[in-house]
Amino acid sequence: MGREVTPSQVGGPSQCFLTTEEVAARYRTSPATVRWWRQVGNYGPKGIKVGRRVLYSLASCEEFERQQASGEAAKASA
Repeated sequence: MGREVTPSQVGGPSQCFLTTEEVAARYRTSPATVRWWRQVGNYGPKGIKVGRRVLYSLASCEEFERQQASGEAAKASA
């Protein structure tokens, strides 16, 4: 813990991708949980396979966060 998480630059500065470990740190969970989200397929940011690695675009993570925020707002108003 205490390690600063910085997105990996793949494909230039306009496309930032996070590794499974970086996504786990972002959401304060374990890498195994992030892998489970991917396996289940209907939760968490969408990842893409690049060779043997799975990477998550920063835009996908931000979209997941917006969905979570709007879902929580909808639950609170119901």
